[in-house]
Amino acid sequence: MFQSINRDMNSITAIIVAAGRGTRAGNGIPKQYRKIGKKSILHHTINSLLAHNKINNVLCVIHEDDITLFADIASKINNIRLSKAILGGETRSESVFNGLKSVSSDYVLIHDGARPCLPISALNRLIDGLEKNDACFLGLPVVDTLWSVSNTKITENIPRETVWKAQTPQAFKLSKIYNAYKNTNQTSTDDVGIAHAAGIKVTPIIGSEKNIKITNPEDFNLAEQYIGNKMDIRVGNGFDVHALGIGSYIILNGIKIPHTKSMIGHSDADVAMHAITDAIFGGLCVGDIGQWFPPTDKTWENASSDIFLKKAVKLCEEQNYSINHIDCTIICETPKIGPHAEKMRENIAKITNISISKISIKATTTEQLGFTGRNEGIAAQATATLIKK
Repeated sequence: MFQSINRDMNSITAIIVAAGRGTRAGNGIPKQYRKIGKKSILHHTINSLLAHNKINNVLCVIHEDDITLFADIASKINNIRLSKAILGGETRSESVFNGLKSVSSDYVLIHDGARPCLPISALNRLIDGLEKNDACFLGLPVVDTLWSVSNTKITENIPRETVWKAQTPQAFKLSKIYNAYKNTNQTSTDDVGIAHAAGIKVTPIIGSEKNIKITNPEDFNLAEQYIGNKMDIRVGNGFDVHALGIGSYIILNGIKIPHTKSMIGHSDADVAMHAITDAIFGGLCVGDIGQWFPPTDKTWENASSDIFLKKAVKLCEEQNYSINHIDCTIICETPKIGPHAEKMRENIAKITNISISKISIKATTTEQLGFTGRNEGIAAQATATLIKK
């Protein structure tokens, strides 16, 4: 059950520290194994990290008494990116260092096992931060007035303008944070403290109010609201048709395919990508592709259709939705779609920044019936599933 993660350059490993006992959360099993809805807190926490396609491995550091509890979670998740757990130490710092010694990726995220409500939008910001920084962390500027208190008496006012409350994950270049832990005798309640003491520049990244750490009994109700009761799932449909005319190639989902004809359209006439774009617009309830990119506007003459899809993706981000799944069916007699489907999936995954495992590209014919059967045109229909972050 216990092993190191394989070396994978240019990769990111997420370490989840879950070896604590969680006594403040109330009696019973350790808080990270208590359920919110039908899943344990740790199960939700693992899923929040696996949701990001740039995280190659998720490694949990657990207590030796919790091996069976963790094994149950791992069997239900059944994801090859969830590595076999390792044992923690006497303190959080020891547990983190045990985790660091077991990974060899370029970068590492260190996350609390009791933070199950991490939004993908906050995780995106953190990982983007690693492109320019060796160390960064999620947090929020303090907005409340702060007073130092001693023996129930206030002693001084603390300027809030310079104070942030730290969250996790906290992200680092692996070599930097590994050496910081290796060369310190200090303990810290988070990893920023260890990094700062080692002289590493750490950059704060805006987190989320939803990214709570479950500490006290009342936190369970709040987490359940974030996870279970406010899920907004939308499904949008898109359909498009383009006629075939004189030419020698067609473009489908951004892939140029040799053909005896070409599709006719104001843009590049990528009928499949248009259908996907319209499906996302439909899920967002913001009209259709013709409203956003009118065929009467010369700006879009011969334009590449990835411009349209990128706009739909941007609108998702602005409205705080993530694209969870895309299914596209291309309807034509020729060309054969199968040999090109994988490249199409890769291209759509790249544009939408979602895992290729969540993108389906398939094809059908109309048995030589209708305009597609007569090879007069190509049609496509698509469905997109959106989830509120």
